[in-house]
Amino acid sequence: MKLSAYMYTNRGGRENNEDSVRCSVQGQRGAFLVADGLGGHQSGEVASALAADVIFAGCTGEAFPDQEALLELFQAANRALREQQAVPGQENMKTTAVALCVEEDHAVWAHIGDSRLYRFSGGELAEVTRDHSVTYKKFLGGEISYMDVYHDDDRASLLRVLGKESCQPEGGSGTISAGDAFLLCSDGFWEYVYNEEMQADLCKAASPADWAERMLLRHIRRTPPGNDNFSLITVFVEE
Repeated sequence: MKLSAYMYTNRGGRENNEDSVRCSVQGQRGAFLVADGLGGHQSGEVASALAADVIFAGCTGEAFPDQEALLELFQAANRALREQQAVPGQENMKTTAVALCVEEDHAVWAHIGDSRLYRFSGGELAEVTRDHSVTYKKFLGGEISYMDVYHDDDRASLLRVLGKESCQPEGGSGTISAGDAFLLCSDGFWEYVYNEEMQADLCKAASPADWAERMLLRHIRRTPPGNDNFSLITVFVEE
């Protein structure tokens, strides 16, 4: 099988882009990562870049990481951030992260916070990661609907991120086949593009770039002034 991918990041209406994006495709092996920094005053971009570098280095190393190894890379990134927090002005920096590693017909992924991974198979949504946020917990508890997740007042209250003493990423894995597709993105993107629209645009897209551009057209029409940074990576699994 062959992999193809497209990545995009934009600072939106903010002064700095605190998202970090990494993408590598080599034959039938690929590594992809999106991290969304928190903390402001440029420390968010330091946090996301540091975490991205640690995790991505492990994903692109000689050995393909299994799910346990990928989760350990998140722990290593958390330790690196905790050490960096000793620097004045960076005490409160944290970041979300989502990563995907693909080799031949196997994929592993992990995430923490509210950066998401969507997996499509047969043109339909097969899986989406669950946000580590107060809002998503309210949805799981039946207090709000899934559509309320996009606009709930507590959506920015994250329960798990890199940069805390306790680090609890979640992971998944699965067999993939030709025609499957993945989307990794920060919350600044997914909050303005709904699942059904992602699926509809995928069915029309001829390439990862085409899919991304179709979704970005929806995004740009909906974002208010001063909107958050937004980033995405689209991945196609082909014959």
